[in-house]
Amino acid sequence: MKLRYISALACLTVATFGFVACGTEGRARAAGPDSSPPSFEVGFGERDITPPAGLPMWGYGARHDMLSQGALDPLFAKAVVIRAGSDKLAIVGLDMGRGPTQPMMEKIRSSLREQAQIANVMISGSHTHHGPVIELTDRKGYGKGKFDAAVAYSNRLPELIVEAILEADRNAKPARIGINSRVDLNLNRNRQSKRIPKATDPMLAVIRFDDSNTGKPIAIVVNFAAHAVMTNERILKYSADYPGYLKKRVESQLATPCVFMQGAAGDMSINAGEFHGPERFGEHLADLVVELARATKTQYPPHPSIKGRVDHFQFHSRTDFANPLVTALYSQAFFPELVRNFVAEFRDGVPTELNSVLLNGDTALVGASGEFFSNHSKRLKERSYVPHTLFFGYCNGHSMYFPTIEAASEGGYGADAQVSPAEVGAGEQVMNRALVNIYTMLGKLRPSDDAPPAEHPRAVSSTSRP
Repeated sequence: MKLRYISALACLTVATFGFVACGTEGRARAAGPDSSPPSFEVGFGERDITPPAGLPMWGYGARHDMLSQGALDPLFAKAVVIRAGSDKLAIVGLDMGRGPTQPMMEKIRSSLREQAQIANVMISGSHTHHGPVIELTDRKGYGKGKFDAAVAYSNRLPELIVEAILEADRNAKPARIGINSRVDLNLNRNRQSKRIPKATDPMLAVIRFDDSNTGKPIAIVVNFAAHAVMTNERILKYSADYPGYLKKRVESQLATPCVFMQGAAGDMSINAGEFHGPERFGEHLADLVVELARATKTQYPPHPSIKGRVDHFQFHSRTDFANPLVTALYSQAFFPELVRNFVAEFRDGVPTELNSVLLNGDTALVGASGEFFSNHSKRLKERSYVPHTLFFGYCNGHSMYFPTIEAASEGGYGADAQVSPAEVGAGEQVMNRALVNIYTMLGKLRPSDDAPPAEHPRAVSSTSRP
């Protein structure tokens, strides 16, 4: 009887931990001595997303609603699609100040589900301050009538992103993967804290994908954290800033597409040293990327898999956006149509999205919809017991700044309530949820163990299936 009980308990454990259903992770597959591992394929696609001249520019309040006069260099959406068996993940780097708006993400996810069965999507803005405003909507007083060109562009942008992803999916081929990083760079600096030493995230990470048949590279994904604000703010022309120069140089040196994914850059500015200007700095960083990529060994993953979860939070706001005086002050700092859209989104709290993906059982990819401070990312990597953990900021949205608790206590730009309205500790809650997600997908925690605390209903995450 005791043996039967132990056997039954073992079966229950396998059923619980072997095939955990967590958000959008892979379907359960029978594992037997004769079963072959799932296929692992990777493809790349891109679209030019440079807007026409005449749109208001994103990033600097002092510009108000001044219109773009053209482009210094083109803006792109660059996508990598990873397939592990029937499960897929899209990673997209945008030359934009932020990730797509929530309505945009709904369109993108719906299209990808219907056309390619892609459930896991991580789309990050590079945070260039020379991109277009994409928040204006087709309502009078919210963009319609005064900024019709900007509204039309925002309606078209999700379609362009979907086209890039679908192209990457069509181009998918058997692939090998390798990941490499440096954690000793001093190319970013903390612009907010007065504490010494100042917190930074010095990691530069590279994911390299090679064609399994030819050995030729398919794409390079780069992850680094620093504000893309090196182009002179008085220049009213679109620019990808330093990430654009980085990608161009990597692509010329390695003859392969390069995708840039911004990190936790909320308090990270550039520490240029001798490499002044977006071109010199971007190319210097690119040289380091090329060095890392060339030293990276790729292999077919022993256990190809994609497991993912999406969490949505609604945090209490430290700023009362229902107050007409507050709205008026924001309208003076930016411009009324933009602020009306912003207030409509934040009036009932700060909506925040978290994406947690476990790739091949050894790589955690975490993306969140805001400007997270560097210590959030750094601590997540320290606490995540997997070989590789990468954090993508400005991912699938933009919920403003998320300072650490100690940064909020110091104050300063990025930590004060005016630009970081989410309740103090919101960033820590998001990172804790990501960590629980990672360990649950690894099978080290049970799904029933991670119920959110009922005493904070406004800050509770709700899992959704993209």
